[in-house]
Amino acid sequence: MSGHSKWHNIKRKKGVEDAKRGKIFSKMSRLITVASRQGGGDPSANPALRLAIQKAKDASMPKENIERAIKKGTGELGGSSYQEVIYEGYGPEGGAFLLHCLTDNGNRTVSEIRNIFGRFEGSLGEKGSTAYIFDSKTKEPTFIINITVESKAGTIDQLIEELEDHDDIQDIFHNYEFG
Repeated sequence: MSGHSKWHNIKRKKGVEDAKRGKIFSKMSRLITVASRQGGGDPSANPALRLAIQKAKDASMPKENIERAIKKGTGELGGSSYQEVIYEGYGPEGGAFLLHCLTDNGNRTVSEIRNIFGRFEGSLGEKGSTAYIFDSKTKEPTFIINITVESKAGTIDQLIEELEDHDDIQDIFHNYEFG
């Protein structure tokens, strides 16, 4: 029975799972690095770092990776420096998007996000173009766009999935409601 080895099937499944975990770990690592750079490397004195470490532990991130990310943020280890950036855009049917990103290259990130919006009938907006729609503290939208057409709902779901898969994007807020 050529080509039906159990190890081949396990290896393929494990590869997919490892890729997903790797994406999650890199997002958590960026979050920890930025939090430790802004408030120091002591979790007891830095609530943002404490929260980022808790999120990483919930995602089963190894302790060594957490410590390495803290050291990068405090400057003990070299490496790329991340910056927090907020992008705003419009999706299909005029819905608003607010994206919180951590990136080491803003030009690359804005280009990739613009490309994603373009593929799904959306556009990247200027600073302040959609921020007024979301509450400054809770990020809850002040008004909702109700989507009832099945094809548009599918397009919006695909757009949100693509944005979530992007490594630099940490949080996505939108004012769509499906139903």
